[in-house]
Amino acid sequence: MSVAVRRWLLLALWLLPLCAIAATPATGVSMPAMPALTMPQSLASTTGIPVLTVHNAPGGVQNWTLSLQVVVLMTALTVLPAILLMMTAFTRIIIVLGFLRQALGTQSTPPNQVLLGLALFLTLFVMSPVLNRAYENGVKPYMGGQLTAEQALPAAVAPFKRFMLDQTRDADLQLFTRLAKEKPYASKADVPFKVAMPAFLTSELKTAFQMGFLLFIPFLIIDLVVASVLMSMGMMMVSPMIISLPFKIMLFVLVNGWALLLGTLAGSFYT
Repeated sequence: MSVAVRRWLLLALWLLPLCAIAATPATGVSMPAMPALTMPQSLASTTGIPVLTVHNAPGGVQNWTLSLQVVVLMTALTVLPAILLMMTAFTRIIIVLGFLRQALGTQSTPPNQVLLGLALFLTLFVMSPVLNRAYENGVKPYMGGQLTAEQALPAAVAPFKRFMLDQTRDADLQLFTRLAKEKPYASKADVPFKVAMPAFLTSELKTAFQMGFLLFIPFLIIDLVVASVLMSMGMMMVSPMIISLPFKIMLFVLVNGWALLLGTLAGSFYT
């Protein structure tokens, strides 16, 4: 019997006497008195909900209790996939790896789980300097009580903004500045997040597609050579993809393709 079934049975057994008492008609027979549920004195005397307590600090700053901060943090974890896509190197890496699999002609090798895991760990490797700066500038002072939450958040986000702007092309930045109906910014430090994030993602997509195009060229040449040879031999019914696949895999292994590709990807970011 599973744990969930046992819990439901215990709950039913506990509620059964209460249901029997409620169903008994009112007669002269006196029913045993139910014990009164009393609230502990410590809880009865407490005013307000402790988890929502907000303290006013000097200078008009409001400090939240630790419990409320944990609730806000757990809620923010729901947008973690969007943050991973919009503010890190993950987008470029996973797109290039997808182009590589298509260029090789292997349908599901490596599988999606392997590509995602490889992209995640390579993203952590590339973003480690940015994460260290964010921790030193924002998280560590906040945990030490040197900064409030309102002061620590901009300090922790600033390294990510600098990373995004370093990878963003000026043309993409000007495009979204114009779409946002904003005036040209004096420096990249003045660019808000609403402009920096879409401009960064657009630049990442363009860079990833450029790298994917360069990946396709050597494998496309192998496909053309194999197709020409098969046509000259009159083997029109044989798929060139089947014949060229071993040659493409052999070429990729001989040039140490994985190390070359991952090293190029890691070195293509300005951190």
